[in-house]
Amino acid sequence: MRHPGNGQNTYGTGAFLLLYAGEHPPEPAEGLLATAACDAAGGRGFALEGSVFIAGAVIQWLRDELHLLGTATESSALAASVPDTGGVHFVPAFVGLGSPHWEPDARGTITGLTRGTTKAHLVRAALESMAFGSAELLRGMLEATGLVLPRLRVDGGASANDWMMQFQADVLGVPVERPDVVETTALGAAALAGLALGVWPSLEAFTASRRMTVFSPKSSVESREKLRAGWTRAVGAALHWARNASP
Repeated sequence: MRHPGNGQNTYGTGAFLLLYAGEHPPEPAEGLLATAACDAAGGRGFALEGSVFIAGAVIQWLRDELHLLGTATESSALAASVPDTGGVHFVPAFVGLGSPHWEPDARGTITGLTRGTTKAHLVRAALESMAFGSAELLRGMLEATGLVLPRLRVDGGASANDWMMQFQADVLGVPVERPDVVETTALGAAALAGLALGVWPSLEAFTASRRMTVFSPKSSVESREKLRAGWTRAVGAALHWARNASP
């Protein structure tokens, strides 16, 4: 993340996105937070930061509360078993919506249900929600800064889902790179200690030791925009519910 436009998304219970903006603080942007960043040597830097409150937690909910899954890993095969969600969108605003909306009164919303909706459609819509929420947040960051995202690097437990990572690449239209060790926060702390102690002679030597799985986008621009439009409409329904509550 040492070059402006580099992005990193951590998919855990929620999703936490950083976009490196360079050596100068980014201009304030609605719904986004600016944060200090630095390189391994403590060099000056700044980034935009945002949070999607519910990411992997939506799969836990489907597993533990609705019992639609025996294990979280089953979600990938179920999602792949249907060609699309059948028009279903799942906005998992269980605790409100985070960046860029910051609407605490929003609640989970499922739109587009029909008599033909199956659990595979619901599971796929839940996985898609992680990618859509992250893409919406990232798009706002890029529009605010004018930066270009060459690729998105990912980590966190939920990033182990190959199907979801491919969908994330398709929604963004850029490659998604996942390291062999997805618990990168712990690995980063170990790397900083190793650099200080001379285990690795340089940051480049450490990064060269890592292996990446790359998910390249396969969708067309038209398909990508159609998918995003459906998500925007579903989020609008969740926001309408929140902002038109009875007094």
